[in-house]
Amino acid sequence: MNRITRRATLGVAATALAAPSLRAQGAAIRIVVPFGPGGSTDAVARLVSPGLTQRLGVPVVVENRGGAAGSIGTDIVAKARPDGQTWLLTFDSHATLAALIPQLPFNPDRDLDPVMLIGGAPYVLACKPDKPFRNITEVVDAAKARPEAVSFGSTGNGTIGHLTMVLLQGRTGTRMTHLPYRSGGLAVNDTVAGHVDMMIGSAAVVHPHVRGGTLRTFAQFGPQRLPALADLPTVAEAGIQGLEAEAWWGVFAPHGTPQATVARMNAALKESLAEEQVRRTMQETQQARLIMSSPEELGTFLQREVAKWGAVVRDNNIRAD
Repeated sequence: MNRITRRATLGVAATALAAPSLRAQGAAIRIVVPFGPGGSTDAVARLVSPGLTQRLGVPVVVENRGGAAGSIGTDIVAKARPDGQTWLLTFDSHATLAALIPQLPFNPDRDLDPVMLIGGAPYVLACKPDKPFRNITEVVDAAKARPEAVSFGSTGNGTIGHLTMVLLQGRTGTRMTHLPYRSGGLAVNDTVAGHVDMMIGSAAVVHPHVRGGTLRTFAQFGPQRLPALADLPTVAEAGIQGLEAEAWWGVFAPHGTPQATVARMNAALKESLAEEQVRRTMQETQQARLIMSSPEELGTFLQREVAKWGAVVRDNNIRAD
C-alpha cells in the first residue's frame, strides 16, 4: 500500500503533461523557436523555460530551428506527436505564413492548437547613433530624395516588421532597400555595425542595445508611447495615421494535444511569467505588455492578425526569403 501511494504521489508531482516524457529516460519537453538565437522570441523562450522545468517536473529545453519566415520550425511542431512533449513559441509573423508561403507543408489553422498569447511590444525604428535620422520625417525625406538608397533591416520577408515598412513606403510614396535577416539578433548586429541604415524590430529586441548606447530609436509604431520610451514619438504623432504594429509572442501545440495537457501548459506558463523576476524582465528588458491569455483568446486574436497582415502580403505579392 505504501508503494502504491508513493507512486501516485510521484505521478501527481510530475503532472499529466510531463508524464509521457518520463517514460523515456532522459527525455525532455522541447520548446521550438522557429528563429535563430539572439532575437526576442528566443529570449522569451529561455526566460520561461526554467520556471516550466520546475513546474512540469522534467527538463524544458529551447530548440532554435530558424528559416523561411519561421515555417521550418513551425512545421516541426505541426507534425510532432500531440503528446505534450513538443511546443511552439513563435512570433507575430506566424499570422502571415499561409499568405506568404502558398505551398506551406502544413496548415496553421488545422495543424496547430493555440495555447497562450504571452504578450506584445510595439515595433520601433532604430539606427546606429551616428546615423542622421532623428525622426520618421527625416527618414521619409531622405528616401524621397534618394530612392532605394536608404536601407532597413528586418527579421525576414513577410515578417510584421517588413510589412510595416511596406505600408510606410506605400503611404509616403517612398522606396527603400530591404535587407532581411534570419533573426532579430543578426539584424541588430548589422545595424550596430552600420552595415544597414536602420532596422525595424520589436522594442524587446532593440531596448537592451538602446540602453547600452549602441542603438538609438527614433519612432515607435504602437498606439501610444511605451512608458519606457516616453520621449519617443509614435508615427501617428508624426502625422502618419493608422499605421500601428505590435510584436507578439504566442505558444501553440500540435493539433490534437489533449485539452488537459494544453490547460496544464497554459497554467505553468502563467505561473512562470508571474514570477517577480520574470515579470520584471518581460516588462523592463523585453518591453512587453503581458497578456497571458487563454487558448481561446489567442485563437480569436490570431484570426484578426491573419486577416490584417495576410492582406498586406497578398496585395504586395510578397514571398518568403
